[in-house]
Amino acid sequence: MDTPRRRILRSRWKSGPAIPLDGPVLVGITDFTARGHGQAVAVALAGLRLRRTWASTPGAVGMWLWADPLGRRSGSVSVWADERGLKRFTGRPDHARIVRAHRGRGELRSARREFEEFDPDAVWAYALDLIAGER
Repeated sequence: MDTPRRRILRSRWKSGPAIPLDGPVLVGITDFTARGHGQAVAVALAGLRLRRTWASTPGAVGMWLWADPLGRRSGSVSVWADERGLKRFTGRPDHARIVRAHRGRGELRSARREFEEFDPDAVWAYALDLIAGER
């Protein structure tokens, strides 16, 4: 699924409470393609609501939201201090409600990768390659 990079919109970086020290971070990338534009908007709004809680999300270093409105796609690039924080987030009731509400209304893809250190430019470049279908 090749998507022109210029179509990808990205939010500002939203910091979490975890401070990246000299060490590895875990990066999670989500990509939801909705069946229709109405569903795409609903998913993007749900992502924005979750983003509001980011500053108090244990284990979260930070995140970007991204969207390709023409392609009915949106997702996140989240950076975690460790896998425990990511698992706690995905198990939260508000996250689980969103996943259940949109299940079967599109296609969800995700990827995870550990980086030896947190370099925002390197993380975003890797994620954008995946989102644009270049990896």
